[in-house]
Amino acid sequence: MDEKTFKTRTKKLAVAIIRKMEELPNSRAADVVARQVIRSGTSIGANYRAACRAKSTADMINKMKIVEEEADETQYWLEILVEAGLAPKEQIADIHKETDEILAMTVTSIKTLRNRK
Repeated sequence: MDEKTFKTRTKKLAVAIIRKMEELPNSRAADVVARQVIRSGTSIGANYRAACRAKSTADMINKMKIVEEEADETQYWLEILVEAGLAPKEQIADIHKETDEILAMTVTSIKTLRNRK
């Protein structure tokens, strides 16, 4: 996937996450988890943009590892939402799937970059 498409997908994911988190019930637990999902989910695209401006292959790998960590953390918080009964699985299935795809592409990109070194 090219850089422009990946930037677009991560930005769309961030917006979708913000909108989905606004649909959660008003409770202390939902608010805490929603903040975590928003923080990590919006960070995916921001860190990818930083990776695109890396100074070297090693720098890009390090920045892409952050993208990987944030995508994985987003998945974790989405799972917590479902398992804690704060959101039905169907409500977040689309953002969970997109996060999973972005995570897989990120891991593949890191492997490719490491093979280049």
